[in-house]
Amino acid sequence: MSNLDQDLARRLTELRRARNWPLEDLAERTGISRATLSRIERGDTSPTASFLGKLAAAFGLSMAELFGAASATIERLVPRDVQAVWTDPETGYVRRTLTPAASGYRGAMIEGCIPPGATVAYAAPPVPDLEHQLVLLEGNLRMVIGPDVYDLEPGDALRFRLNAPNSYHASGTVPARYFLTVITP
Repeated sequence: MSNLDQDLARRLTELRRARNWPLEDLAERTGISRATLSRIERGDTSPTASFLGKLAAAFGLSMAELFGAASATIERLVPRDVQAVWTDPETGYVRRTLTPAASGYRGAMIEGCIPPGATVAYAAPPVPDLEHQLVLLEGNLRMVIGPDVYDLEPGDALRFRLNAPNSYHASGTVPARYFLTVITP
């Protein structure tokens, strides 16, 4: 298990305990089984992107805030070798935190890379009205935001406020690589 996975496990435990929620309460709020939550908190398993989305929503945090809180880096300059990298064990999606969420800043920037044919889906936005600005660098990406579908090619940019279920699908034969800036309201 990576250091980031261990940091996330510790962070999720701290968030739950700060709210005085037993695992059963968090399970009820997220739809994730108590046993799975326990394994995630112990660091026995890495949470999937879908699970992280549900956990972020339960805690009222954006994914960027959830990952940013797990990162010790809050300097202006974030060298590549200290940028947190997380891989979704379910889809192979790789998330690099370029600029982590930090006190005094409303935005965070990530680089995402989704393997060809893979889909990363979130049942609900973790925080209402999160502003997203995405630029596709390589591959093809099908974005579904509520009822709206967008097929992006390299160089295309999409900006939106997230208020609906959403998914990212690498629809081409090569990985879909993009930059995403998330700005909290």
